[in-house]
Amino acid sequence: MNALTDDFYTISRRSLVACRTAFFLPGVAMGAWAPLVPFARERAGIGDGELGILLLCLGTGSLCMMPFVAKIVSKVGCRATMITALLGAIISLMFLASVSQFSLLVVFLLIFGACLGTADVTMNLQGSIVERGLGRSMMSGFHGLFSVGNIVSALVVSGLLWCGLSPVEAVFALVALVIALLLGVGRHMLPYGEGSGGSMFAKPTPYVLLLGVLCLIAFLVEGSMLDWSAVFLNTVRGMDISHSGIGFALFSVTMAIGRLSGDWLVPKLTERVVLLGGGCVALVGVMIAILVDNPFATLAGFVLIGAGIANLVPVYCSAAGKQGAMPVAMALSTVNAIGYLGILMGPAVIGFVAHLTTLSIALLLTGILLVFVIATSRTVVKQS
Repeated sequence: MNALTDDFYTISRRSLVACRTAFFLPGVAMGAWAPLVPFARERAGIGDGELGILLLCLGTGSLCMMPFVAKIVSKVGCRATMITALLGAIISLMFLASVSQFSLLVVFLLIFGACLGTADVTMNLQGSIVERGLGRSMMSGFHGLFSVGNIVSALVVSGLLWCGLSPVEAVFALVALVIALLLGVGRHMLPYGEGSGGSMFAKPTPYVLLLGVLCLIAFLVEGSMLDWSAVFLNTVRGMDISHSGIGFALFSVTMAIGRLSGDWLVPKLTERVVLLGGGCVALVGVMIAILVDNPFATLAGFVLIGAGIANLVPVYCSAAGKQGAMPVAMALSTVNAIGYLGILMGPAVIGFVAHLTTLSIALLLTGILLVFVIATSRTVVKQS
């Protein structure tokens, strides 16, 4: 192996580690917010209505920022954008753990969401560049590390709070972890963006819009598990409220395992089979969870949903990176922005439909959207 090849291998390996870290750290930042919500609510003395408005701010901040990320990355590169976004996220998190005024919580949650939205688009662009450079499917594993970051930070912050630390002290421990990893591998993140000389603004193609809508469906199903699985187990299946959170836990762990195994699974089965099979498995899971009147069957259904949708978004992001009709950074910004509408509007839409009908019908209708995922599997793969 000559020196040039050897040096290329060393750089690629370091860039790969840094890219994986770039997915893990936004997951850490996002997962840390969930255990802090009850404390923020108590400090601000707000009710359910104000809390609902507050929780919308994270998705709103992300959604408002995403259209501008492609231009930012084209100017300063992935590394500078990612490091700035992560530092902004953890600084915002410190304020979210300490301020008590509702207005300030709104401001810092919008900033927190904007930073996470920036990190989200940048990590996917960086992952797409690394994936294409190494010539193999890696996006599922990258997204799996994001899920692992969610789980790790939620467990760490919850554990520290349970041990008696204040929210600020618990978040500070997490901030130290983020800074240590940034100091260790941040300099190996890609210093450039897409590497294209073309315009970073372009009209979205029908194919990119399709990928965005498909991501929206996947995020909508995922959001329904986050926001409504515990409520469904408690109010419809009669499970004790102290145990009802196990549904989302099983869903999350299954999805993380599915994504971490996706780098092996996707090439072995092909992207079309993953989309087609994943959509079918998730749809069957929805049917079992909603239509079989048994709490254990419902939990099994949640596991199938997690396994089915695990690799949908990674495959769609990978497809956006492979298409050549739009600049990749702009395509990923568009796909992520449309997808985030599922997170932003999903809980409210499900609640509205549940109010008009029942929660079972609302969740069932959400799951039926997976038919569109199944029907478009050939189109997505053919054009990527």
